[in-house]
Amino acid sequence: MRTVITIGRQFGSGGHEIGAKVADHFSIPFLDKDLVTKAAKDSGFCEEIILNHDERPTNSFLYNLVMDTYSFGYNAAHFVDMPISHKVFLAQFDTIKKLADEGPCVIVGRCADYALSERSNCLNIFIYASEEDKIKSICRQFDLEANKAREMCIKKDKQRQSYYNYYTSKKWGRADSYDLCINSSVLGIDGSVKLIVKAIEEIENRK
Repeated sequence: MRTVITIGRQFGSGGHEIGAKVADHFSIPFLDKDLVTKAAKDSGFCEEIILNHDERPTNSFLYNLVMDTYSFGYNAAHFVDMPISHKVFLAQFDTIKKLADEGPCVIVGRCADYALSERSNCLNIFIYASEEDKIKSICRQFDLEANKAREMCIKKDKQRQSYYNYYTSKKWGRADSYDLCINSSVLGIDGSVKLIVKAIEEIENRK
């Protein structure tokens, strides 16, 4: 197997669980919060700093600076002057590329599809669900009342959307930004996993 799977997801849609089950099916690494730990180790940042800036939007007027710096290679002077949020993004960006170099894996969130956009061996997936199902899931997971779960869902999705739209040239959650979009409310967790496994097997058989 050669395929690297990236998963974008709405909060409460089951994207994390689906990704973990796909990774388990193929016996390949699963990276979500683990990616934060590895990025911290690789970059020298403490894990708490990376967690505080993980998938959080930043000030847009600095966009050209960070992306130009990344595109053309950053030197020590540029990196020192860069805002911490951009340093964290670059650290995760580099870690994602290194992990993909090591072999097939499942990477959740953190603009992984964009980081690996030049590679032909990636399957980029987006998981979404109905508001009702997301709220139920969040209520169970965090022991919240429905109104608090709804507020949390809206806040988290806005953060992810802002982060993705800011750092990439694509639109978060829009079908043409991904290879496969799955409604987990329709298929359920296991049904979504089966669909992804089927898609990966089809891709692998073509190689």
